[in-house]
Amino acid sequence: MKSTKFMSAAEKEKTLKDWQRFIETDFDKARFTKQLYNHLIQHCSFIAHYNQQGFYGTYFEDPEDTMKFLRQFDKDHGCKSIEYGMNYWINNEDYRDVNTAMVEAFEPYKAEIYPRLRQRARDNKLAQIKTLMKEAEELDLLGYYNNLDDSNAAFINYIS
Repeated sequence: MKSTKFMSAAEKEKTLKDWQRFIETDFDKARFTKQLYNHLIQHCSFIAHYNQQGFYGTYFEDPEDTMKFLRQFDKDHGCKSIEYGMNYWINNEDYRDVNTAMVEAFEPYKAEIYPRLRQRARDNKLAQIKTLMKEAEELDLLGYYNNLDDSNAAFINYIS
């Protein structure tokens, strides 16, 4: 890592270590450091989303959003900024070293992270469906819900 006007080599190394710990801890909020957040918004083409908590909420509370975020650091997706659609952030001479290292650090985890996030997304959707079905059943008690046809009944049995 080389020092630049706005980031020393030591800060780059610390940012990379923070990134690795954040990935290794399954995106634990306590591991989303101020230094990592600042690097993402200043040198990786992310917008701030108001503050560190807003950024975390935007990308790490919903597994579908986490997958979208990670695609920026995924070679298979071209390392394009998910917010701006270009890859200037990875080619910027001042931060290429740390940003490329972040991409490389993500590579060994991809095969396990994406399936886990897809399963969480699926589980979340099924939970939403179940909640809506429960609400629909409650409405039925009040006489507001129409009878289900056979295909809907089969689907309800599948998710129950």
